[in-house]
Amino acid sequence: MFRPVFLAALGVVSALGTGKQNVLDNLIHGRRPGMVSRRDILVSGAPIYVGQVDDDLRKTPVALSLYASRNADLVITAVEEIRPEIEAAIARFGPSRVAVVMGSSTSGVAEGERAIRHLHTKGHLNSGFDYRQQELGSVSESLALYLGLEGPAFTVSTACTSSAFALAAGRRLLRSGLADAVLVGGADSLCELTVNGFHALAALSAGICNPFSRNRDGTTIGEGAAIFLMQREEAEIAIFGIGASNDAHSMTAPEPSGRGIDQAVRQALADASLEANAIDYVHLHGTGTQLNDAAESKAIERIFRQAVPCSSSKAQIGHTLGAAGAMGAAHCWLTLSALNNGHLMPPHLWDGEPEEGLLAQNLVEVGRRYGRTLKTLAMANAFAFGGSNVSLILGKV
Repeated sequence: MFRPVFLAALGVVSALGTGKQNVLDNLIHGRRPGMVSRRDILVSGAPIYVGQVDDDLRKTPVALSLYASRNADLVITAVEEIRPEIEAAIARFGPSRVAVVMGSSTSGVAEGERAIRHLHTKGHLNSGFDYRQQELGSVSESLALYLGLEGPAFTVSTACTSSAFALAAGRRLLRSGLADAVLVGGADSLCELTVNGFHALAALSAGICNPFSRNRDGTTIGEGAAIFLMQREEAEIAIFGIGASNDAHSMTAPEPSGRGIDQAVRQALADASLEANAIDYVHLHGTGTQLNDAAESKAIERIFRQAVPCSSSKAQIGHTLGAAGAMGAAHCWLTLSALNNGHLMPPHLWDGEPEEGLLAQNLVEVGRRYGRTLKTLAMANAFAFGGSNVSLILGKV
């Protein structure tokens, strides 16, 4: 049996703030400082809520200007939080033995949008634009160049499961011996393409998303980055299980019974040699769309019954798309870590209006704490267009 791999360090930035402590404090107390209404994203000019990072970001250095984008700035900001741990890994293993695997679905598309707008008005692309700013592989390539790493570096793009699959890929690199440490996670930034795309699919909420409510009307798009230092050496938090599946049902809708979700969750449990009753908390994908919440509810209730506390963070940070899997894992990591000395659980923010057949009784309210016996195992779910499903099990060692 394989030993677990360990998530030794975490850098994170989202609509909840910058840095582990800020994100954790706002998360567990049910705050949403970055959920704002904007009129400059939808082509119609109508207002729409987004999960926005309002903090100042680290800027891409001039030497890497060909990769400069808001997405790259989010990545650098998250990485700088754990720079000492990364440097220690490079010193120990050498730059050729440290890999980078990131998940993203937008990269620097916003920079591409500005370049196309400039082309239409001026007749040429703006001088500062380079295709590498929006090329998906550049998310990992630019990070490797920024840190001087020489190990494998690639980006996974499977829509909203991208960074969850990136964690699985990072584990494979360690287990195969191709790397001794891996920077693994995800990043996505706000852009007009994705927000208008979701709007065209009638998948956006008119307000802030309201997962698992009978009044839910769609999701809210957000941005952010969550990056882990993954290693074989023991640390406080480990990945014990990973499961993945594909519904093979629809490009935009989950299989209605939650069959594919069920498969991913059960695979993760089997991978970790655990029964369902061992899981202490589930971070739901919980987008607030009609079909996702219904399918996820069926799968979770079928596997866990009413026994496991659950919550979705989409109403606090928005749906961070390709970063969503890593962001869910980050929220589990923070919840299990020593930083959460009050043992508060991430709450589920909604209007409290249940719908028959949807999760309700086990949704975590603000201020709820773990019981006296802490099992220290949490699951993070990520699902995507195309029927892609990933479940991750994190645990405290």
